Amino acid sequence: MGLFHIISMIIVGFIVGIIARFVYPGAVDLGFWLTTLIGIIGSLVGGVIGGLVFRSPDGKFHPAGWFLSVVGALLVLWVYLNYLK
Repeated sequence: MGLFHIISMIIVGFIVGIIARFVYPGAVDLGFWLTTLIGIIGSLVGGVIGGLVFRSPDGKFHPAGWFLSVVGALLVLWVYLNYLK
């Protein structure tokens, strides 16, 4: 895992987190790092959901697309706001 991969993960996680915050009903007051973390974890959750629904032929984990990443981030955001905050 190189530096470029880490930077791109942070950027994609931030974008996914921003979209999830925008779609989630009500005001969601989170900082940059928490929004990014929710987006990154949401992408991983979306990848797991995608792996369960759409089996990959080689059996390996594949990252989720934008839609499933946002769905996963919405789930993580819901858990965070209702159970962890």
